[in-house]
Amino acid sequence: MDKPLIRNFSIIAHIDHGKSTLADRILQFTGAISEREFHDQLLDDMDLERERGITIKASAVRINFKSKDGNTYELNLIDTPGHVDFTYEVSKSIGACEGALLVVDAAQGVEAQTVANLYLAMEHNLIIIPVINKIDLANAQIDRVRHEISDILGLDKENILLASAKQGIGTQEILEAVVERIPPPKGERTNPLQALIFDSKFDTYKGVIILVRLMNGVIRKKMKIMAMANNQVYEVLEVGVFNPREHQVDELSCGEVGYIACNMRDSKEVSVGDTITDAENPALQPLPGYKKVHPMVFSGFYPANSADFSVLKEAIDKLRLSDASFVFEPEKSASLGMGFRCGFLGLLHMEIVEERLEREYDLNLVVTTPSVIYRIMKKNGEIVEVDNPMKLPTAGDVDEVEEPYVRAYIITPKESIGNILELSESRRGSYVSTDYLDENRAQITYDIPLSEIIVDFYDRIKSVTKGYGSLDYELLDYRPTTIVKLDILINGEVYDAFSSIVFKDKAYAKGKAIIEKLKDTIPRHLFQIILQASIGGQVIARETIKSVGKNVTAKCYGGDITRKRKLWEKQKAGKKRMKQFGKIDIPQEAFFAALKA
Repeated sequence: MDKPLIRNFSIIAHIDHGKSTLADRILQFTGAISEREFHDQLLDDMDLERERGITIKASAVRINFKSKDGNTYELNLIDTPGHVDFTYEVSKSIGACEGALLVVDAAQGVEAQTVANLYLAMEHNLIIIPVINKIDLANAQIDRVRHEISDILGLDKENILLASAKQGIGTQEILEAVVERIPPPKGERTNPLQALIFDSKFDTYKGVIILVRLMNGVIRKKMKIMAMANNQVYEVLEVGVFNPREHQVDELSCGEVGYIACNMRDSKEVSVGDTITDAENPALQPLPGYKKVHPMVFSGFYPANSADFSVLKEAIDKLRLSDASFVFEPEKSASLGMGFRCGFLGLLHMEIVEERLEREYDLNLVVTTPSVIYRIMKKNGEIVEVDNPMKLPTAGDVDEVEEPYVRAYIITPKESIGNILELSESRRGSYVSTDYLDENRAQITYDIPLSEIIVDFYDRIKSVTKGYGSLDYELLDYRPTTIVKLDILINGEVYDAFSSIVFKDKAYAKGKAIIEKLKDTIPRHLFQIILQASIGGQVIARETIKSVGKNVTAKCYGGDITRKRKLWEKQKAGKKRMKQFGKIDIPQEAFFAALKA
């Protein structure tokens, strides 16, 4: 395809504003998919995405569109996630495009992630096409949303398109705007090959499949290519595009988006953001790539059956290919054996990775309490970063502790402002400002410790605002704090899977909440189970799970009482021995209950 007839664009929006539905309509309208093959959320190819109704992975697809000017254009569309935890997927997609459709719900209006995604696109100098979606809704407020897009986002009212992705209204106008407003890609076919790796995945038969956007040059079958990060040379075995199924082509040219397979078997050999070039005529320098991602939440992943450790290792390696924001390293736990310390961008990201490992690789996992990175200044002048309670230095060695803070932007209806202020204050937030977006909505800004928002803060915002609140946040800095290591003891032994680092003033409430949850979820055994929460060896809370009773004298009828006493003593000795050597069965629900406590 001639370069002037190519357009590369992505769809960005807040969660649940209709990105995936709009992508579906575009595919149907252009005939890329037949009615027989069509189903909702077509580009969301994971069962998990369709069940939850969210996009987790960005998806690239090539479509052909015949414009009213008589030309047939090649459109490379990348559908992106909307949740704050998957911002890295959005940034990767934006780096491979020249323009973006910014979709805004006609009923919900501009929300926190709408603003965040717009700024992300503007950083890459993308052409923005604003689209008001769901105009067919009974409660659509088109004029209000149009004013919000103009006033809050600073986009021209005249350029705003109206659409209903569900009804198919406005699809032709959106595609015409893509052709007219978004420029064709730059670069030259005759230049040395420069291809940006913006994603990858693993195929059982083909090995690692690399998704690329060609900035310069051309790539063909049998060609020798080189990854510029590690200077490894490969032979291209297959070149293709997604439309939306895999479709082999002879070559990919400058400006196009597609995939290559080169019999790469080791997931560590490919890195997102790397540049692929011609091994025989290499480019002088690599492309800028992407910013290094910094995980915010850390948790331990352990196989429930220790024999599955090698399976978990292989599964994590393969999953890392399709999720470059996920990081991990091996670690050992006294109570759980070998596992991995994993880093995530947020709690939803952690839940999704866990579910994918369990579903796609048939694993049964134990997940430890999530934690953030604390910066600890020791008395000997050494500075260490700690994300695992087991690595926390003793109190006598610590001079000062700092924890990460985020700047949280909460958009809420006017009547819920009081509830949001109360919630933010309870999470140790520092008030920054309140900005009224219009007569009905306000943006409240708080500086809040990251540890206070990773578990259920977003859920609580949705609850107190009746579903209308939204949250976006960015890492701010590190500030002094007072923390302690909270241990959970089961029958006198520390169970490090439940250990956590907590703010000192909240340690008692947290410890009490965890052991109460454990009491409700751990089943009764034939022996008594004592649950304790302790700080530095001092027990601060205790609960007891009573043993299951068994009437050992039921078979006795009449006779001397000494026979019954013998049976009771034997039972008592058995329970004492069982308490000493018996294995406590802790179900998976107990770990989740402790996580949410």
